[in-house]
Parts: sequence; C-alpha cells; structure tokens
Amino acid sequence: MSHFSEHPEADRRALQLRLRKVAGQLKGIETMIEGDYECAEVLNQLVSARRAIKSLAEKIIHEHLEHCLTAPASSEQGKRQLREVAQMLKRYVD
Repeated sequence: MSHFSEHPEADRRALQLRLRKVAGQLKGIETMIEGDYECAEVLNQLVSARRAIKSLAEKIIHEHLEHCLTAPASSEQGKRQLREVAQMLKRYVD
C-alpha cells in the first residue's frame, strides 16, 4: 500500500521512534509479568501500549492519505488506492 521510501526522512524516523517506544513498552510489560507485578499495574501498562499502537496506526493512516493519495498517476490508480484505503480503514475499525 504505502511506500515509505517516498516519505520524508524525518517522517520515517518519527514513525520508527514511535514503534521503538511501543516495543519498549511491550518488553516492559513482559518484564512485569515475569516479575509477578500486580494485575492492575500490568493492565495499566497494556492500556498505555494499546493507546500508543492506536496513535501510531492513526499517524500512518494520516501519512498514507497525505503522501500516497494526493496525486495518483492515473484515474485507475486513484480508484485502486481508494479501494485499498477503504479496506485498510475497515480493518482498522474492526
């Protein structure tokens, strides 16, 4: 769908940083479970990680709409891209 190589380098770095933060949160949750932390503490961290993933997904959706759908090469390509976005959004809200 999206072609991250076409995105500005700063945007890609920002997305990578967000992803690393999410990965760090998940690793921390794994450590909490191994350390037998209270369930409420683990759940709070899971909620935080879920929000971070949601925020990352929304940023990628925004980037895709902004960078990939603004100037399709042809009418057919534009239609294909719109179908892809519709499918992506449907899966995102499920």
